[in-house]
Amino acid sequence: MDLPRKNQVSLRGASAKEISREALLEKLSHERELRNYARRATAAATFIQSVWRRYYVTRNVAIQLQEEWETLVNYHAGLITGTWISRSILRPFLFFITCLSAQHQKIRSKDIDCMENCFKILLESIDSSDSGKNFCSLAVGMLQERRTWSYQAKKLISLCSFILSECDKSNPGGQNIVVLTSLALRLLVVLTDRKGWKSITNDTLQDADVAVKDLVGFMGSCKSGLYISIRKYINKLGVPLSSQMKTIVQTDDRFLITAGAVTLALRPFQMTNSAVDSPGPVGMHFAAEQYCLFLLTIPWLVQRLPAVLIPALKHKSVLSPCFQILLILRDKILTEMSGMNQLETHHSNGIPPVGWALANIICLATSDNDLVDSGGFNQDLDHASYVQVLITLSVNLLAWHDSVGLTKKENLNLQDNVETSLGGIGAISHENESICGPLKMTCMDLFRPICQRWHLTKLVAIAKTDASFHGAETRPANNSKHVRKLELLDIAYFYSYMLRIFSVFNPTFGALPVLNLLSFTPGYLVDLWGEVETVFFPRKGQFSKDEYLHTSKSSVNKKIGIVEQKQKQVNKDGGTKWVNALLKLTGKSQAEINCTDSVDVQPGPGQVDEESCDIWNVESLRHGPEGISKDISCLLHLFCATYSHLLLVLDDIEFYEKQVPFKLEQQRRIASMLNTLVYNGLNQSIGRPNRPLMDSAIKCLHLMYERDCRHRFCPPILWLSPAKENRPPIAVAARTHEVLSANMRSDDASTTPSFGSVITTTPHVFPFEERVEMFREFINMDKVSRKMAGEVAGPGSRSIEIVVRRGHVVEDGFQQLNSLGSRLKSSIHVSFVSESGLPEAGLDYGGLSKEFLTDISKSAFAPEYGLFSQSSSSDRLLIPNAAARYLENGIQMFEFLGRVVGKALYEGILLDYAFSHVFVQKLLGRYSFLDELSTLDPELYRNLMYVKHYDGNILDLCLDFTVTEESFSKRHIIELKPGGKDVSVTNENKMQYVHAMADYKLNRQMLPFSNAFYRGLTDLISPSWLKLFNANEFNQLLSGGKHDIDVVDLRNNTRYTGGYSEGSRTIKLFWEVVVGFEPKERCLLLKFVTSCSRGPLLGFKHLQPSFTIHKVACDTSLWATLGGQDVDRLPSASTCYNTLKLPTYRRSSTLREKLLYAINSNAGFELS
Repeated sequence: MDLPRKNQVSLRGASAKEISREALLEKLSHERELRNYARRATAAATFIQSVWRRYYVTRNVAIQLQEEWETLVNYHAGLITGTWISRSILRPFLFFITCLSAQHQKIRSKDIDCMENCFKILLESIDSSDSGKNFCSLAVGMLQERRTWSYQAKKLISLCSFILSECDKSNPGGQNIVVLTSLALRLLVVLTDRKGWKSITNDTLQDADVAVKDLVGFMGSCKSGLYISIRKYINKLGVPLSSQMKTIVQTDDRFLITAGAVTLALRPFQMTNSAVDSPGPVGMHFAAEQYCLFLLTIPWLVQRLPAVLIPALKHKSVLSPCFQILLILRDKILTEMSGMNQLETHHSNGIPPVGWALANIICLATSDNDLVDSGGFNQDLDHASYVQVLITLSVNLLAWHDSVGLTKKENLNLQDNVETSLGGIGAISHENESICGPLKMTCMDLFRPICQRWHLTKLVAIAKTDASFHGAETRPANNSKHVRKLELLDIAYFYSYMLRIFSVFNPTFGALPVLNLLSFTPGYLVDLWGEVETVFFPRKGQFSKDEYLHTSKSSVNKKIGIVEQKQKQVNKDGGTKWVNALLKLTGKSQAEINCTDSVDVQPGPGQVDEESCDIWNVESLRHGPEGISKDISCLLHLFCATYSHLLLVLDDIEFYEKQVPFKLEQQRRIASMLNTLVYNGLNQSIGRPNRPLMDSAIKCLHLMYERDCRHRFCPPILWLSPAKENRPPIAVAARTHEVLSANMRSDDASTTPSFGSVITTTPHVFPFEERVEMFREFINMDKVSRKMAGEVAGPGSRSIEIVVRRGHVVEDGFQQLNSLGSRLKSSIHVSFVSESGLPEAGLDYGGLSKEFLTDISKSAFAPEYGLFSQSSSSDRLLIPNAAARYLENGIQMFEFLGRVVGKALYEGILLDYAFSHVFVQKLLGRYSFLDELSTLDPELYRNLMYVKHYDGNILDLCLDFTVTEESFSKRHIIELKPGGKDVSVTNENKMQYVHAMADYKLNRQMLPFSNAFYRGLTDLISPSWLKLFNANEFNQLLSGGKHDIDVVDLRNNTRYTGGYSEGSRTIKLFWEVVVGFEPKERCLLLKFVTSCSRGPLLGFKHLQPSFTIHKVACDTSLWATLGGQDVDRLPSASTCYNTLKLPTYRRSSTLREKLLYAINSNAGFELS
């Protein structure tokens, strides 16, 4: 540490005040800064004065020159020559107009007359065939004359461009500006066209061409400001309504100006016949860049212009250079486009310039005839460059969308998803945007050509043609250096991006137009799967995964050529029109359909063992989306999105019997591929680029799995295979699931995918038994948390006491329990009142509450009660009765019964009832589709399939869009859509009718009851717990396991009371008899004792209370025993305690006889 100096010496002598060195240096530095500031201030003041003096003097000189110029023009009577125009007219004119108007970006009314006079003189001069009078003759004169002419002509181009940008008839004096602008553009058109120079001879033709090319090159550069001015002018033109887009009529002046502006914009593109090393093409490239940047980004460009001008914009000589420059200078142009977002936001309607460029290019490259299959591309269009440009712009548009934070919300509540599944997604919101829906739809109308079948089919046909020449030695001779082939992968990329763009920018229908196109274009879906299948299921002699990833683009096109041959094999005589359409999707013939494999999923001779787990765990997908190339990811995304859309309308006849669009073997491969991809993707962190793929894969996987649950086509091991080796313990999985569900409920968008999301999204990868254990673990965790919160205090004050009359179980339960909500999780103590009105003896330690829940479900679910009816299918499952809405408290009763079922699930009490698949789908938050109607009403399903596949005129069936319901002897006519009673079903709308009828039966009719039941059920059971199961598994969770019982398991978990033990003679006889029963008889025995015919899913150790056999001592006389007589008393049961009261039988035959009589008598306690 430095010691302070004791003595400080003054640097200014002993008489001065003591000061340190640092302080002195700081003082000197401050004084130096003050002097520098004073010098800078003086210099700035001098500069400002000089600028002002210059401006003042220049302005005065310009005003004086203008006065002298006006005098010269008005009173000059001498000979007008080109030299005189250049020196006496243009030189002062350009000076004072630039000083007085151009620099201030405002045209003075006094200057309008001057400019009109000047332009008229120039036009008259250029129109002269006398070289001495023609101003343009200076362009081929002496060197100094050429330089002067070039300078003045470029100044005129800049001035006329400025005038065009200021052309607005709505402003004061606007009509005069319109006339001036018309003259200015006429001058530019003539000035930049050598053919308009009448004084040019053959000797000066080459020099004139050079001069014109120089002007056109300048005009195409950013220095001229021409394209910015044209953009400002076109933006001021009105945008017609959609009904007026093809009937634009402009006035003569407006039309002439618009035509002149378009002519000037396209002028640089006329230099394509020049040599490559000449200045012409270079100027054209600059012009193409300006054209793409300022004109193609104009909102509704094609719709603003007169129809007669559009063919010029669509010409190959214009589009091809634009495509090339967009691909060569992609980064530069896109960066400049992104900087234009703040320009003219009132015209853009929230769409960035790159979005308008995308829409305008589609309009300019196609010809749309407003017919579904009518239209085409422009002649000689470079299709490969066209698709590449669309891909480039689409990527940038989506990147812009992501950058402003307008991403689609994820992890929505499943119940909300059901209600909004047919609505639009991803509507845009922006702080600077104030726009109504129809304008957005007008913008998306520009994308209509890409949603028509001809667009896709022609691109695919071109890709096939290019693929057929792959590797050939013969190539086109012209421009071979720049030839690029169109590939199927390019088309896949383009439509993959279109799906996302429509989802974001189409608020009403979302991606539905694109999905309809991709799903129903013959052969395209099969082509996509063919390429995906080649990657993930390579056959002998085909590319391996690594080889494919290096050659993906080329191999995509090799097999696509066979689709046309397959389509020709479709048998026109076999099947219906709808089936024939789907046959086209696969390229199969009717003969091939008849030879397809059956629905049976068991492996046949020579087939791979499908029970092997390894064959369903796709090796190349074990790292999820991160482990595959970008090309394969694109193909997968497009395939999953397209096939999931097709699965919504594909009925079981087509899927299982006709096997279109894929054979069942292929369906199993698709399912295994999706299962492995989704499982491994959810186990890892998913980046933003892979989210669209995961979303579409998850949706497609769910549809495949739900179809398999309804009608199996996959071996069970397929769904379990990805998680077979690395499943976590049940407790860990349950806690992870709860944490993730809590985050989802709190709308935590930052939650990263983890193993918990696997349980939430794809619970089927866990065996059913493990999911049941998870469910019980959830309930145990909930009970622990309630106990810690003080909600559970044992059988005391927190218990619910109710009194129930035996003959009014449902009514008394509804009145006393319905308002409790989630408090019903607490224990219930039930006191019964007999039929005679006397309280029944006994304390409730769990048995009476079980009996109460069993009795109330038995009464309320009975069809006679009116709330539920039985489906017309063979299994007679429970469905809500449509007439229940007319009952008093009907909807409230459904909510109460939901709480009853929730209480039974919460307490582990089995109810011997099963709901229909469709009703359970609603409780699980899932939408029901056409084929599920077969499980609800098979007859109606068959009738709808008849309508769907009807070959004749559907009008003969006399159908309309209504459905008739009967309730309490009254008929109610319900319209399937507004005005449906006046809409007949025709061949054109029969698909709408089929799906509208199915939607009504499966969703609309049942929705009020399912919503009420769901509200009650979720008061006790969390929705996230229910989503672990499908519809069939939910019924098993409610009513128990198989239609037989495991005798060994039951014996190991049976208690003995009253003097019985496992070694008692009667007990041994009992188990011998039970083993000898038929499965149906064992189920009747279990129902006799427990009131449910099925055992607990996880075994009888989970039966509460435990299965009990109680000894009933029955003494017989010695003589009766010696005479061969046995106990005559029948067994009885106490179902509330799961207790069988078994007399002490001595013979197995007697025990069997008495036991069978008891279990078939439909009585229990009464037999005591």
